[in-house]
Amino acid sequence: MAQSPSKSQSESGSGSIQVIDRLTALLEAIARNRDPVSLKVLSAETELHPSTAFRILASAIENGLVAREGSNYRLGIRLLQLGSRVASHQDLRREARPLMETLRDQIGETVNLTVRQGDEVVYLDRALPERMMRVEQRIGSRAPLHVTAVGKLMLGEGSEADCRAYAQRTGLPGYTRYSLTDEEQLVQHVSGCVRAGFAYDDEEAETGVGCIGVLVHDDAGQIVAGLSISAPIERRRDEWIELLKATAQELSTQLG
Repeated sequence: MAQSPSKSQSESGSGSIQVIDRLTALLEAIARNRDPVSLKVLSAETELHPSTAFRILASAIENGLVAREGSNYRLGIRLLQLGSRVASHQDLRREARPLMETLRDQIGETVNLTVRQGDEVVYLDRALPERMMRVEQRIGSRAPLHVTAVGKLMLGEGSEADCRAYAQRTGLPGYTRYSLTDEEQLVQHVSGCVRAGFAYDDEEAETGVGCIGVLVHDDAGQIVAGLSISAPIERRRDEWIELLKATAQELSTQLG
């Protein structure tokens, strides 16, 4: 007969989810009120014991999700910061989508929209061609900077010290026999990519797949995103580079 979990195991198994549910209820209760809300009101609206609500709110304050005004509570500035990131990504995808589809129709290959998060690029959107053999990156998937065309440019536009720190931090794992796994080689390579204004992924993330990447900047010169074309390596064409650059420039102009 299988043993039933102990009380402590049962509590820990559901505790984290329960805390999230309670925090969400508290945040929603604060949001429903125009003015900062007292612990007594929040406890009543969420049906949480005052001591439980107080502990959760204290942790939320430490993380910037909630702020205190006297003895009352209001939503914290970090929620606004997180919300603005979601909105900016939605704006980026909305502006980029028609341009990506136009480029896809011109070249007949997959066009990707990516952003940097930490030491990785994240695929925000893609425009897929209607052909049997195509490269298809899943939206939300991630890849290390040093094995992607866009990621190399992102490394190259930072300082050499930042690039070296990335290499030492990650260890530059190889994903194929073509991956750049040497720090000195990477530093030189990404510098050349920036000078050229584009970068290749020469089967460095996946054998048989070749990419061309460029960056999208805002009017202050800050990196906003990356655009790339992915195709079977034997179908990749250098004449796509100028089309890709023009698409990125148009997106930069639209974003402002």
